[in-house]
Amino acid sequence: MTQSGAPATPRSTLVITAHAGDFVWRAGGAIALAASRGEKVSVACLTFGERAESAKAWREGRQLDEIKAIRRDEAERAAATLGAEVRFFDAGDYPLVATAELTDQLVVVYRAVQPDVVLTHPVEDPYNGDHPAANRMALEARILAQAVGYPGEGEIIGAPPVFYFEPHQPEMSGFRPEVLLDITEVWETKRKAMECLGAQQHLWDYYTDLAVRRGVQFKRNAGPNLGLAHKTMAEAYMRPFPQIAKELA
Repeated sequence: MTQSGAPATPRSTLVITAHAGDFVWRAGGAIALAASRGEKVSVACLTFGERAESAKAWREGRQLDEIKAIRRDEAERAAATLGAEVRFFDAGDYPLVATAELTDQLVVVYRAVQPDVVLTHPVEDPYNGDHPAANRMALEARILAQAVGYPGEGEIIGAPPVFYFEPHQPEMSGFRPEVLLDITEVWETKRKAMECLGAQQHLWDYYTDLAVRRGVQFKRNAGPNLGLAHKTMAEAYMRPFPQIAKELA
C-alpha cells in the first residue's frame, strides 16, 4: 500500500530479446524471481529464431511457417512457466535488421510497460549479429521513450536501469560478470522453462552447468553469514550505466 492507502503498483521488468529462446537461457532466473514476488514481467521477442535457432526442425524437413509456429509455442509455454507475458514481433532473423519502425514499436512497449528494470543483450557478439541489433534497438527505444517530444502513444518513462544478460560466448563478446544474481530458489522453474525449448535441447545441460559455475562465483564473492544453500545457482549480468546508490555495499 502507498501512503495514501492506494495499492502500490507492482514493479515492472521488460526483457528485450532477439530470439524466442534467449530470454529463457539468459534471464529465466531473473524473470522467475521477479514473478515470484508478484512483479510484472514483459518479454519483447523480436523474432522466433526460426532460422538461427531451429536447426533440428529444418533437418526434419519443416517449412518456415511451421517452424515459426513451433518456436512460438515453445516460447509461450516457457514464458508461462516463468510467470511472464511474451509479445512477438516476427521481425525475421538471420539477419535481424535494426530499423526505425521496429525501434518505434519498442518505444510503444516501453511506454505501455513503464519498466523499473530492463534486461537485454550486450553490445557485442561476433557469433550472432542479431543480438547486437536487438541491443541497439533496446537502448535507442529506451532513450526515445523518455523524450516528451517523441511522438507515440503512452506516457514517457523515466530512466530504468539496464542489465545485459550473459551471451553464449562471454569471453568473445566483451562480457564481464558485474552482477551475480542468486536464482537458487527458482532454479527448478527455470529448468522447466528451458525444457519447453525442444528445438534447442542441446542447450539444457549447457545452461545448467553455467548456472552452477556462476553460483560458485556468487558464493566466493558473497561475504560471510548469508546462509547460502550448499549448491547455489546464479546468473551473471553487466551494467552499461552507473549504479545509483546512497551507500556502498
